[in-house]
Amino acid sequence: MINLTPVAAGKVKEIMSMQSPAPTALRVAVVGGGCSGFQYHMAFETQTNETDHVLEFDGLKVLVDQMSSMYLDGVEIDYIETLEGAGFKFNNPNVKSTCGCGSSFSA
Repeated sequence: MINLTPVAAGKVKEIMSMQSPAPTALRVAVVGGGCSGFQYHMAFETQTNETDHVLEFDGLKVLVDQMSSMYLDGVEIDYIETLEGAGFKFNNPNVKSTCGCGSSFSA
C-alpha cells in the first residue's frame, strides 16, 4: 500500500517522542480540499479503528483508513531537508494533476 522511507519513519518517531502524552501511531489520510480536490493529512493517534489498515515501518505503526487507502496505493512518503525548508514529501504514482502550490492533487 504505502511506503515510509527510513528517514521519514525516523523523523516521525523523533517528533512523536516529544509529544506528551506520547501517541501510539501515525495516521496518514487523504481528505477533500485544496485547489485540485484532495490533500494529504498526517496526524498522531492513540487509537486504531476496526477498519484501519495497520502498517509498521521500523517500529512505527502507521494507520490508513479504508477510503484513503485507494488513493494512497503505491505512495512513498519521504522526509526532505533543503535550503527552502524541510517537510514530508508524498510521491504518488496515481496523481493525475497537482495544483500550482503542490499541496493538493487529483486522482
